[in-house]
Amino acid sequence: MDKLWAPWRSKYIYSRKRKGCIFCEKPTGKKTDRYVIGRAKHSFSMLNLYPYNNGHVMVAPCRHVRSLELLSDAEITDLMRLVNKMKLKIDKLLKPDGYNIGINIGKTGGAGYAGHLHIHIVPRWVGDTNFMPVLSGTKVISESLDAMSGLLKKR
Repeated sequence: MDKLWAPWRSKYIYSRKRKGCIFCEKPTGKKTDRYVIGRAKHSFSMLNLYPYNNGHVMVAPCRHVRSLELLSDAEITDLMRLVNKMKLKIDKLLKPDGYNIGINIGKTGGAGYAGHLHIHIVPRWVGDTNFMPVLSGTKVISESLDAMSGLLKKR
């Protein structure tokens, strides 16, 4: 049996449950924001640390809210404008064939962080689902988060 080594995943597998909210910790402007790739007045975008594909971005309001109806009109507009801006940036730089863009609301709805609304932007390419996830439950991500962050931040 062949093995695909992914030692960076062990941090996720063995980590204790994080206290606090990753989205509330990120928009502070500190050095730890290295995967925050976009900011707007009421929202920000960041790379997903455990992406489904290269360029998997999450866009979240700065305010900690669990559902869309809790956002003001200004926050919703700002959030969707940033989603569009990130999609256009990914279009230009990564040239995907399509996207999955969506919101998981509540734990049962699939939200890993159910307390803070966020929108996933997952670029897709023809053939990006191949034998690896089907036969072995393994997804191959070809770029590191540092490389992807550098690419999406510089333009």
